[in-house]
Amino acid sequence: MVAALAITSTVGYGVLTYAFSALLGPMSAELRISTTTAVGASTTAVLVSGLMSIPVGRWLDARGGRGLMASGSLLGAIAVLGWSQVQNTLQLYGVFVAVGVASAMVLYPPAFAVVVAVADPAARTKAILSITIVGGFASSIFIPLTGHLAADYGWRAALVDLAAALAVTTIPLHAFLIPRTTPAPRTTTKTPKTPARVLKDPGFWLLAGAFVVHSAALAMISVHLVLYLIGLGHPPARAATLAGLLGLLSVTGRLVTSLSARWLPMATITATVLGIQGLSISLLPVVGKHLSGAIVCLVLFGLGFGVSSIATPAILLDRYGADGYATISGILTTPVTIAKAVGPLGGAVVANALGYRDMVLTVAAGCLVAATALALTPRPSTTM
Repeated sequence: MVAALAITSTVGYGVLTYAFSALLGPMSAELRISTTTAVGASTTAVLVSGLMSIPVGRWLDARGGRGLMASGSLLGAIAVLGWSQVQNTLQLYGVFVAVGVASAMVLYPPAFAVVVAVADPAARTKAILSITIVGGFASSIFIPLTGHLAADYGWRAALVDLAAALAVTTIPLHAFLIPRTTPAPRTTTKTPKTPARVLKDPGFWLLAGAFVVHSAALAMISVHLVLYLIGLGHPPARAATLAGLLGLLSVTGRLVTSLSARWLPMATITATVLGIQGLSISLLPVVGKHLSGAIVCLVLFGLGFGVSSIATPAILLDRYGADGYATISGILTTPVTIAKAVGPLGGAVVANALGYRDMVLTVAAGCLVAATALALTPRPSTTM
């Protein structure tokens, strides 16, 4: 099951999320729309995915993941196939509403919820780590793959191939290797926490605030980093290569985070990593003109790039237990996903008003604020 979820998460993120960037140029040109208009379709998908997080979480808690994830894979394949046939902006946005719904049904949050429901407590962290390590290579695989397919056969044909790959790979794995129903809840030492009671926990709002701010900061830097590095004097090819360090190092960061959890609480580890991120990216305007300086800053920043993927489920499980996990995760995922969607726009506003240097410093401040919020989050109370 873990191997299946690792594969489907990688293919799902690769096709439903990362392929877009490789097709943005030729698609916008053929449809005769601006890249800003085209990017709006991707933003729409992210927003829809966030809004679907709570109902998807409730379904997972009540009925398990097999039917939901298999249906989401089918919907995703149909949506990508429809994307290959769009002729105007309205059709493009309509297709990406479907992409957003499918994403909410098949990517990390539902995969983690299945692991929490099925795996023994001692094996959950290792299982989630395994999924995120493999999934961390989605961008490295699918962005160049999509680019080559588009260059050789055109962007529409590339999408037909990707839709077929998504269907053939993910539908059978979800349909046959995911448990049909959620097992009976396991006995735990924690008091079960219903979503309504969780919302009354001040610590939950500190956690939510930390991950929302951090997600917005990462979304800002992800979209605008290449342009900022070019502005610092790096050639475009080098700037793109340096930005690529973030995705590669996210896998290393997840490993370090998971290993450190043997000795320290996950919230403490995550706060430390986010603090390092904030400090390292704040130095980029100072030392980033030099290749070595840019590499050091981005290596340290990249170590925390994927930490929230493994930290969020671990922290929620530590604080609230497994009962109702998918719904609680969905409640947190909704604002976090919306932050990811609007972060690039916020970055563009800051960059246009104050310049890219201040945008980078805003990202640094966001990471430090998130680290502080996590550090101040009180430990869970068994009587809460």
